[in-house]
Formats: sequence, C-alpha cells, structure tokens
Amino acid sequence: METSIHDTHASGGAAQASEAWQVNPSRIMSGKELSSLYQRSDREGWLQLTRHLAVAIASGGLWAWSCNLGYGGYALPVLVLYGFSLAAMFAPLHECVHRTAFASRWANDGLAWFAGVLSLYNSTFYQHYHKWHHRYTRVVGKDPEYEDAAPHNWGAYLWMLSGIPWWLGKLRGHLRIALNQFDDCPYISMGARKKVRRSTLMQLTVYGGAIALSIGFQQPWFLLYWVLPLAVGQPLLRFILIAEHTGCTQDDNPLTNTRTTLTAWPIRLLMWNMSFHAEHHLYAGIPFHALPLAHEKLSGHFAEVAPGYVAVNRELIGQFGKTA
Repeated sequence: METSIHDTHASGGAAQASEAWQVNPSRIMSGKELSSLYQRSDREGWLQLTRHLAVAIASGGLWAWSCNLGYGGYALPVLVLYGFSLAAMFAPLHECVHRTAFASRWANDGLAWFAGVLSLYNSTFYQHYHKWHHRYTRVVGKDPEYEDAAPHNWGAYLWMLSGIPWWLGKLRGHLRIALNQFDDCPYISMGARKKVRRSTLMQLTVYGGAIALSIGFQQPWFLLYWVLPLAVGQPLLRFILIAEHTGCTQDDNPLTNTRTTLTAWPIRLLMWNMSFHAEHHLYAGIPFHALPLAHEKLSGHFAEVAPGYVAVNRELIGQFGKTA
C-alpha cells in the first residue's frame, strides 16, 4: 500500500513523531551538530552551479540546434529539460538569498541576481519578500508567499500549474516596483526601496537589451530561447513548489507547517536539494549540500515527509470537492 503524504517517515512511528512535533526546535540538535551542518563552501557552490549550468547549456544548445535544423524528433523533451533548467534557476536564487550557496558574500549576491534574471525573479526584492515568508510561515495574512488559497478544484489547479498567474504576478510586480509603487509590500522597508527599485530597473534593462538585440537581427531569439522555454518549464516548477507547504498546518510550528518530499537525484540536482524543505525551514542556515545529512538526523521529527511530488499532487487532487 502506498504511503500517504501525511504519514510520518518510517524511522519514527506515529506516536513517537506526535510527541516529537511538540519539541522545541532549538533543542532538537546540539550546537555542535548545527555548527558542523552550517559550514558553507565555495567549492560546493561552484560545483553545484557548474552542474546546473552544464544541464542548461547542453539542453539549450540541443534546443537551438533542433530549431535551426527544423529537426523535431527530440525537440520537445529537450525543450522541457532546457525550460526546467531555466525555471529551476529559482533554486540557486533562493539558496543565495539565504547566503548559504557559497561562503563568499559577493558570490551569493552575484549569483542570486544572475539566477533571478534567468528565472524572472528579482533577487533584491525576493530577499525581503522571502525573509517574511520564513518569519511568518503559513501564518494567514502575514506570509506573503501564501496569499492565495490552495486550489480546491481542477480548474484552479490547472490554472496554477499553467504558470499564467505566476507570469502575470511577476510582470505586474516588476512594473509596480519600477514605478516606485510599494504600497502592497510591507516587507520592504522605506530604507530598502531605492535599492530594490534600482535592481529591478537594471534587470528590466537586461530584458530590454535582449529584446532590442532580437529585433535588430530580426531573429526570435528572446522568445525562442528564453520566453518559450521558461513558459514550458514553469508548470514543472509549480508542480514541485506546491508540495512545500500545501496541506500542512497553518501555524508557526516548523515541524508541521512544511513538507519534505523525497525525490529522484536529477530533481534534487536542479532544485539544489530544496526538496528537503522542512529541514531548511527548521534551520535556514544549513547550506544545500548539507541538507541530505540534515534529513538523516531530523526526518523523524517532521509531520510531513512525502514519498514524491506525484504523491503530494495526487493527494491534493483527491481532496477536490471535500474541502471548502
């Protein structure tokens, strides 16, 4: 029988885990254990970035080759892989915003901005936005990353997976920031607004330059090698990200409000181990390369450890019509 996404990890048992969820998170691991896990590494960061870019460059090159030759035999799977590698640049952006991808601050900040350009996020804005997500995880009315309700029917679910609401939100958000409109952004202080706006304008300038280059050479480069692949990759990213908190408790308990999802190595690679999300929320200072080890030490403490993204989405779909 398949494990439910609400079942605890096999190592604990329901009764033991139930007690563990009441434990003060600061007492789960000793300072010595945490100190070992918190070690950041430039080497690990550059190796991981190299792997990710290798997938993006190789698949992007094959996609360009298939477009130029009009060869469609493998074009779709190559496009999907290339598109997901672009959409998944959200993962290094997220890691670098926490400044855990590298030991060097400049490397974290530089890669965060670069990854944001590729994935349509702005790293400077996201740094403030995401800080509130960690501070108010799953707290209704305060967590900015969960302002919208989880889908409760097929229409809402497919609409979310399409990525269209995400595109509209990103384009609208970048435009508002460029126009210096921060009314709906309580997580960005008055002192940070100038920096966020400058970063956003720089990013929009990059896009404008890419569009101008495409128009100047009368080639669909911007659409064919960025917009289309990113649009194809977004549904896969949405499918993954919905598993992080959907169906978890709506409170500030990090042992129950976030889900870890066990998945295949290729997904962990491109998502920079973000599948170990409960571990990340419990101890946000643990870098991506140490999260698998953290999972070994912590998994029995979490209420939500799922056997895969398909299982999470399937159980969510199974709830359609049963929840308000």
